[in-house]
Amino acid sequence: MDTRRLADNVKHLAGWLLVTFAAAALGAWASQDAPQFYAQLNKPDWAPPAGVFGPVWTVLYLMMALAAFLVWRTRGFSTAPRTLWLYLVQLAANALWSWLFFGWHLGAAAFAEVLILWALVLATTVAFWKARRIAGLMLLPYLAWVTFASALTFACWQRNHHLLG
Repeated sequence: MDTRRLADNVKHLAGWLLVTFAAAALGAWASQDAPQFYAQLNKPDWAPPAGVFGPVWTVLYLMMALAAFLVWRTRGFSTAPRTLWLYLVQLAANALWSWLFFGWHLGAAAFAEVLILWALVLATTVAFWKARRIAGLMLLPYLAWVTFASALTFACWQRNHHLLG
């Protein structure tokens, strides 16, 4: 690979990392008080401790950004615009969940939104799979985590109507 192409790939990978972690930061902004709020919730026995979420999401966001970069590198925006826009839409939905649940304490809305997020992540995974199989495979842990998060959101909402109106 020539130096110009390598530099171009590094620049675009950095761009996908930036966009992905910008969405993460937006969600984190809403989650500033998440550890304290999470500690107040009546959670199911299978709920992980608060300290698990940060490392898991960091790894997932890295994999998501790399997967988006691989799709971009394989197809570019000109041949895969819907696939990459779908990725951006699910990123926005991902950030919105944090605002609904941790920022605004809206349990029913957070649960409805996480189901929409799940559908968007599934659609993105399928689209990435079609564009570049490894990119679709890289989103499977994200899909699994959002599946788990959906169940946890529902359980917390049901057990905490006084906190998650």
